[in-house]
Amino acid sequence: MAPLHARPAAHSGAGAPAAAPPAAPGPGPPLAVLVTGASGLVGAALTARLAADGHRVRRLVRAAAGAADLAWDPAAGRLAPAALAGFDAVVHLAGENLAAGRWSAGRRRRIRDSRTRGTRLLAEAIAGLARPPAVLVCASAVGYYGDRGGSWLSEDSPPGSGFLAEVCRDWEAASEPAEARGVRVVRLRLGAVLAGSGGLLARLAPLFRLGLGGRVGSGRQYLSWISLPDVLEVARRALRDPGLRGAVNAVSPAPVPQAEFAAALGRALRRPARLPLPAWAVRLALGEMGRELLLSGARVRPARLLEAGFAFRHPELPGALAQALGR
Repeated sequence: MAPLHARPAAHSGAGAPAAAPPAAPGPGPPLAVLVTGASGLVGAALTARLAADGHRVRRLVRAAAGAADLAWDPAAGRLAPAALAGFDAVVHLAGENLAAGRWSAGRRRRIRDSRTRGTRLLAEAIAGLARPPAVLVCASAVGYYGDRGGSWLSEDSPPGSGFLAEVCRDWEAASEPAEARGVRVVRLRLGAVLAGSGGLLARLAPLFRLGLGGRVGSGRQYLSWISLPDVLEVARRALRDPGLRGAVNAVSPAPVPQAEFAAALGRALRRPARLPLPAWAVRLALGEMGRELLLSGARVRPARLLEAGFAFRHPELPGALAQALGR
């Protein structure tokens, strides 16, 4: 069997050589890029990277912190169309933090509304422009697939069931007005982003350093992950590559069961990872949030990135953990 990150051979006929993957687009001229969610883990790193690339980057924020910031209020449905004028691309990453607390009815509503209302407001404003941006890159998540066991999933797989799957489905649908206007829309279904500065690792690493790490529940649920540097490269590619559109799984080609992830993190930190967290304790402490974020999983393949010839910097978990932890 070919390695998980290998691209399947393509043949034009008997004995024909495999077709070469498409070449990545060149750097091209600088772009004017508007970014929402620019204070988050991915957004902050992406705005810095795009600026370093020479692009003109501005943030669309709820509370302007600087003269270069543009303001909107997605909860109130306020976005002046003039704020979007003149941009070549929009990257939309804003959304309520999923892991900020138990999912009460109010939290569930805020999680859904922050993604669907904000995205629709932005997409409709883009659709109304005389000169809309060429591309809208929207965040989504592998939560779209729900809890799917060990079956391989691609962008063509149907959505799953559960709260997160429903949110992701509605989240992606909310960008359709921009697509109908002729804007190239890329919906990045993000896996767990591995970075030392935040996200999953920032929560787990302190526990593992104390020797309190281990598998969660059965440990058989798959974790589809991606390194932060690879997320940035995927976003940069999405801005430039006209061949990328629609759903794109932004995940490593090597998802792992959660028990394997815990063992790898323990090895990376040179600490034991033998203290399991029982499923009943997760359900008791975190309720639905724990069940959907910790006890569920999906084995997701980045089929469209691989078909486009995308080269992952960290295709395997040990290298990604070493990079994130500075090892």
